[in-house]
Amino acid sequence: MRPRDPEEPGRTASTLELFFDLVFVVAVSIAAAQLHHELTENHIAHGVISYLMVFFAIWWAWMNFTWFATSFATDDWLYRVLTILQMGGVLVVAAGIEPVFAEQDFTISIIGYVVMRVAMIAQWLRASRASAETRRVTQFYAGGIAIAQVLWVSLLFLPHDVAKVAFVLFVAFEMAVPVVAERRGNQTTPWHPHHITERYGLFTLILLGESLLASANAIIEAVHEHEELPPLIAVSALTLIVTAALWWIYFWPPHHHAITSFASSLRYGYVHYFVFAAAGAFSAGVEVEIDVITHHSKLSEVAASFAVTVPIAIFVLGIWWIALRKNADRVVNLVVPLGAVLVLLDPVIPVPFAITAVLMAAIVAVLVVRPPKTVGAGA
Repeated sequence: MRPRDPEEPGRTASTLELFFDLVFVVAVSIAAAQLHHELTENHIAHGVISYLMVFFAIWWAWMNFTWFATSFATDDWLYRVLTILQMGGVLVVAAGIEPVFAEQDFTISIIGYVVMRVAMIAQWLRASRASAETRRVTQFYAGGIAIAQVLWVSLLFLPHDVAKVAFVLFVAFEMAVPVVAERRGNQTTPWHPHHITERYGLFTLILLGESLLASANAIIEAVHEHEELPPLIAVSALTLIVTAALWWIYFWPPHHHAITSFASSLRYGYVHYFVFAAAGAFSAGVEVEIDVITHHSKLSEVAASFAVTVPIAIFVLGIWWIALRKNADRVVNLVVPLGAVLVLLDPVIPVPFAITAVLMAAIVAVLVVRPPKTVGAGA
């Protein structure tokens, strides 16, 4: 398990990495379904906070494995077994998502999370034995992750009010481990820009697929709700248009130009938390919109519209900030963030979802006529 060549030609995602992503689809789907339920019941604050908390576990575990794999991936039996063990942990986390939303009970999710992270510790220790040139940094990762898991287990024994504060502190500790590890001494982990950005792009496609499922659900509901047939068909069509626009915007810039330094790679990786979370929440928002149309929601029409437009705006602004703006001209850098802000204002308009689709299509039209720059920029 020696460090991979960061300039290795033709490096692409492996079938194991694609298999690994599948279990995260399950976890994201359950988290989005629980968010949909909470929003429909008008438990907005509780639903959003619970969603952001469980999504951290999903995103952080996925991201840590992905950056490890781009630097040290091998394909022997032990690497495969440890990866599959992490997949098992993800499924346990997924099983514990409902208790988090219903009772703020993190027991099952923390058990699954620790299983994932212990397997990750084993991967880092194995990498530390294989190469002296990265031994200190890999050992620091292993030690930092181990301390974090002790902290997460201790969360189960803290009073509820104290646990809320502790959760935020433990998240900060987890996120500080890569920052300190890569900056101390003269050792760093090598990442492959094309490979790592391909992995992020593939996971984004999975998350956008959840929105396409929501679009299909609108049609399914329309079959049973004949009185609401036109608005449900409209929601389905508009969801497809918006999802396609999100895909177009995400893949417009050359993402590998966005991680040319440690600072830029850190920004790229961490801001993707909001991009990924927004993509998952968008599908929940569409389901909420369907519930309002079929009179199964306690939310007002305006609040339901915000459940759709807020994730869209966060997604677009996130990608603009980390990947698009450095490769765009002044026109694109004006249109994209302005379009995202206008989307946020759509719920106060009589036909908000339709206006959102028009705005997203307009952003795409600008991107079509103004292609990205051919050279990347640094941090």
